[in-house]
Amino acid sequence: MRKGLISNNIRTLRFHHDEMTQKQLAEKVGVTRQTIVAIEKGKYSPSLELAFRIAHVFNLSLEEVFSFSLEDET
Repeated sequence: MRKGLISNNIRTLRFHHDEMTQKQLAEKVGVTRQTIVAIEKGKYSPSLELAFRIAHVFNLSLEEVFSFSLEDET
C-alpha cells in the first residue's frame, strides 16, 4: 500500500493574515504552539477536527489549506 503524504501552506497563510504567529494560531484552534510547528513542518498530521479548525481560522476550505498525495512505492 502506498503511503499518504499530507502537506499544507499554513506558514504562508499565517504571513498573509497580519503575520499571525504560531502561538496566535495555536490559541485560536486550541492546541500548543509546538503542535502548529509540527504540522507546518509535516512531522504531524492533524486530526480532521483540527484541520477544519485551522481552515476555519483562515476562512478557507480544507483543500485550500491542506493537500494529500500518495507516495510512489519503490
